[in-house]
Amino acid sequence: MLDDTLILSRMQFAANITFHIIFPTLNIALGWVLLFMRMRWIRTGDTAWLGAYRLWTKVFAISFALGVVSGIVMSFQFSTNWPGFMEKAGNVAGPLLGYEVLTAFFLEATFLGVMLFGHGRVSERVHLLANIVVAGGTTLSAFWILALNSWMQTPAGVEWINGELHVTSWLEVIFNPSFPYRFTHMLLASGLTAAFVIAGVSAWQLRHGKATASTPVALKMGLTLAALLIPVQIFVGDMHGLNTLKHQPAKLAGIEAVWHDEKPAPLVLMALPDAKTQSNRYELAVPHLGSLLLTHSWDGEIKGISSFPNAAPPVAPLFFGFRIMVGLGVLMLLFSWGGLWLLRRRQGQVERLPRAYLWGLSWMSIAGWTATLAGWYVTEIGRQPFIVYGLIRTADVVTPLPPQNVAFSLAVYLVVYAALLLAYAKTIRYMAGKPADLGEQAAPLHSAARVPLPFTTPEVR
Repeated sequence: MLDDTLILSRMQFAANITFHIIFPTLNIALGWVLLFMRMRWIRTGDTAWLGAYRLWTKVFAISFALGVVSGIVMSFQFSTNWPGFMEKAGNVAGPLLGYEVLTAFFLEATFLGVMLFGHGRVSERVHLLANIVVAGGTTLSAFWILALNSWMQTPAGVEWINGELHVTSWLEVIFNPSFPYRFTHMLLASGLTAAFVIAGVSAWQLRHGKATASTPVALKMGLTLAALLIPVQIFVGDMHGLNTLKHQPAKLAGIEAVWHDEKPAPLVLMALPDAKTQSNRYELAVPHLGSLLLTHSWDGEIKGISSFPNAAPPVAPLFFGFRIMVGLGVLMLLFSWGGLWLLRRRQGQVERLPRAYLWGLSWMSIAGWTATLAGWYVTEIGRQPFIVYGLIRTADVVTPLPPQNVAFSLAVYLVVYAALLLAYAKTIRYMAGKPADLGEQAAPLHSAARVPLPFTTPEVR
């Protein structure tokens, strides 16, 4: 019965994190994108930028609200589904979660009101400051959450005292071995998510005759941002992989479906991992390439799953999840660079883009979210069977509640979250199709022409 409760509790937490992560993944970068749109309007006086700003500010607000609600629900599960986690690791997790609320969430939530309702009621300088604070707040929030999650992956700066983990160095806890890579990887993932959501919605507007003056600037900005970030993300992903090889070799063995120690190790492109026989069926692999990519050595050794008895994660979800993430990354590269090439061939006229490309770009609006979720599953499943890697096993901190209780709450969550996701998608579609209701015909610049920005003094004409 305990095994059933464990599996159901993990499924419930996975459902909650799947729903929750959608919103901060978009908003972390969208806050900075909105700041860019705002500054472009102030510098140029082009109301197309203001129309784009107003549309995506409302998307930001809806995402923020849903992210807050789902985040609160998720935090409750630490006590309802995983009470042993806070008993053993609460001295670490509690303060980090508290820092996120005190230094980021309150700051972001306070200035979000000015950002949403202050335009025309406060000066341009104050309104711009609110944008900066909100964007910074989303990033600071990600900093604390990723610090905690990274510590759970590569714990440092703690010691056991009377069955509890106590902090010996907060610097080591926060800046643990995987944090720089994980934090950077997540910021870039958020940037790519925001870029493709904006570009994809703009492509949808063009395909359905809903385009406005703000559509071309939004589409070009989204494609440019994606084209700049995806090569950086590929490089950071490689660095993150090397860090994982060093600190979580069992996870990497699962990602690459390496069952036994290999020297040199091939790169398994595709296969059907078989846990019973600890082998790969229908394997398609390139000799030596695994060692070259993972160890940067032609004959480097990769430890296999069999080297981690009773401490190895399941292989199949890691193997396929990682390849979904990488495959979507390749598509992002092709669509962003290909889109900019098509625009160049058509003198920057978005209405001349091929309809087939616009159709594909519309569907790519969910690519960033999907890739992030795939990567997140790889990260979290790859930590198993530990909740704090190498220190606390997940089975040791699960709730003693009977499985039927967890199953009932899981079913309720799934129904509610499915309804909310559908409403969220329909709301964005409605707003994209009704730009006139969102201030597309914007009022002309007023105080921006007279009040210089804090860091520059351009003349607005």
